[in-house]
Amino acid sequence: MTAPEGASRIDLPPDAAVTNTAALAAAIGTDVLRIEAQGLAALAASLDAPEGAAAFAAAIDRLAATEGRVVVSGIGKSGLVGRKIAATFASTGTPSLFVHPAEASHGDLGMIVGGDSALLLSNSGEAAELADLIGHTRRFGVPLLAITAHPASTLARAADIVLCLPQAREACPMGLAPTTSTTLQMALGDALAVALLRRRGFSAADFRAFHPGGRLGAQLRRVGSLMHTGAAVPLGTADMTMDAALLEMTAKRFGCLGVVDAQNRLIGVLTDGDLRRAMGPDLLTRAVGAIMNRAPRRIGPETLAASALNTMNDPARPVTSLFVTAPDATVLGIVHVHDLLRAGIA
Repeated sequence: MTAPEGASRIDLPPDAAVTNTAALAAAIGTDVLRIEAQGLAALAASLDAPEGAAAFAAAIDRLAATEGRVVVSGIGKSGLVGRKIAATFASTGTPSLFVHPAEASHGDLGMIVGGDSALLLSNSGEAAELADLIGHTRRFGVPLLAITAHPASTLARAADIVLCLPQAREACPMGLAPTTSTTLQMALGDALAVALLRRRGFSAADFRAFHPGGRLGAQLRRVGSLMHTGAAVPLGTADMTMDAALLEMTAKRFGCLGVVDAQNRLIGVLTDGDLRRAMGPDLLTRAVGAIMNRAPRRIGPETLAASALNTMNDPARPVTSLFVTAPDATVLGIVHVHDLLRAGIA
């Protein structure tokens, strides 16, 4: 493949004495990134062109209409990229699996059935290992999508839909090691996954269902799964005297008291800060309603835990606890910043 116009290259004398290896390594690394960035720019331009846009739209229509799984395959580096694409599909609402072409030829073709679609990757489009997969899709009417840089290749000619990569120079100095080509395959796979995600209306709640583990899963947890409920919630009424309020606040250890009406709806909140501001000789005999904040912040049980932490960390009004309520302000529970930290939110 020919290098794109304006592409950079660092040519090293074969026996040159390298006096600044750090600078040279950085220059080589920058050169690689520049070459691959040029390839990505060419790929974006190809999707902007009418033919590329039409092929991409057809691919999204086909993948979105797939009733079974999107079966992804490729050999070598294309296979490694294919595994990642299949994983990204599966985690964003498109049922998908990767089938190794060698294993496919020894029984795993049975994993590809009616209702599935196949997405095969081969930069050259001539990978012999894909022959049985191609034949299987043609024999059983499984829609075949191809990602290749050669529209006249065997794979492209057999496919129902071809997503053609631009002719882009590999970043290795010999132009042989898959570098730019695999970057383009990966980026195109991401483009397909995100377009499908948008098409399906895939939400943060859906994402949480597929990512329950780790910090990402923690950030997508709902407040309702972390809040304290029942007798653990510090509550009082507006006519409660401050001595009783202090006992409730101390016993529950949240540093605050939720003030509710007869229907258990939150009408105010009393915090340690309110106590300090109201300090005086008659504090213990005053009514909670005379001291409480009448515009308490509250959140719903479906609020993302990460959003709750962001609210708590508001620099204009930081708090350590939030009351969790129904839409009509009925108190359901309370969540403390420590609950979020223990869950791995921060």
